Amino acid sequence: ITNQQDKAIEAFSEAVQASTDSLELHFALGSLFRKRGEVDRAIHLHLNLLEKKELEPQQKIAVTAELAQDYLKAGLLDRAEELFESLDDDRYRQPALRSLLDIYVREREWERAIKAATELERLSGVPFRIEVSHYYCEMAVKSKLANDSHTARLELEQALSANKNCVRVNVLLGDLEAEANAHKIAISTWKRIEFQNPEYLGLIAPKLLSSYRALHQSTDGLNLLRTYLQTYKLPSLLNVLFEATLVEEGAESAAKLARNELIKKPSLNTLDQLLQARTIVDSNQQQNANLKNSTPQDTQLMQQTVRHAIGNRTVYHCAQCGFKAKYHHWQCPACNAWEALPTEPTNV
Repeated sequence: ITNQQDKAIEAFSEAVQASTDSLELHFALGSLFRKRGEVDRAIHLHLNLLEKKELEPQQKIAVTAELAQDYLKAGLLDRAEELFESLDDDRYRQPALRSLLDIYVREREWERAIKAATELERLSGVPFRIEVSHYYCEMAVKSKLANDSHTARLELEQALSANKNCVRVNVLLGDLEAEANAHKIAISTWKRIEFQNPEYLGLIAPKLLSSYRALHQSTDGLNLLRTYLQTYKLPSLLNVLFEATLVEEGAESAAKLARNELIKKPSLNTLDQLLQARTIVDSNQQQNANLKNSTPQDTQLMQQTVRHAIGNRTVYHCAQCGFKAKYHHWQCPACNAWEALPTEPTNV
């Protein structure tokens, strides 16, 4: 491919020298430069074109659009932004807005991103409600970090207006209530997520338990998670429920939970949980029997074997670009797509 590109550049360069008035040839050569990472050559090429006095207005606009792409590729975002904002011609407005939106998101200029996305939706008819709702959520997170909960709530209301199914809004609203010690309201807020998208329940399960504990209602919290687990059968719910049961009700109850789930759906993760609980139970029984020199070696050995088989292989795969993340992200760190990572990790 590299050899083919070298030959193409050589051919286009000769053609450009022979026909200096052909913009299409210049643009094709500039595009090849960008693809090869030789952005400085593309910039030089297009800057020279702009200096030509004989260019017609439409031709200048076309060259400006190419130069803006050069700057974007080079990471010169301020220069690219300035040129894209100047492209108000109908032919170039939508591509310019898409590039501007990309720049605003990279630079975390959320208000400008909302404005660009709204105009782009109006011009193209393509909905941007998911993106806009997350832009408002990002603004709310910033306000929350600045201890401005009032502004954060207003921004979350706007996010919900943009997309009534935005789970993240209720996650953040619940966080605000919990931080204000309004745990009953926080719980009610997080419970709404079941009716928006129950696949996200695993993400807020620890938050729910924390607020139930603050209200001295841990049993109610465990019962709620048991109901969720029975209904939706999410592995993340089982993980949270198992750890909480171990702490709140002891190893016997945790072992019973893992055993029942293992019967319903065999998995190495659940087997690991069962062995973990059984190790604790066996250890306690031996201590009670004053068998200090004896240890549940067989159970521990089985658990070590299972954990070795499982390894650390669970990742969140971005549906857009295939990026593998160790944790859930609302926005893919690689391609910046929103809600592209699943709520449950997968084994690799």
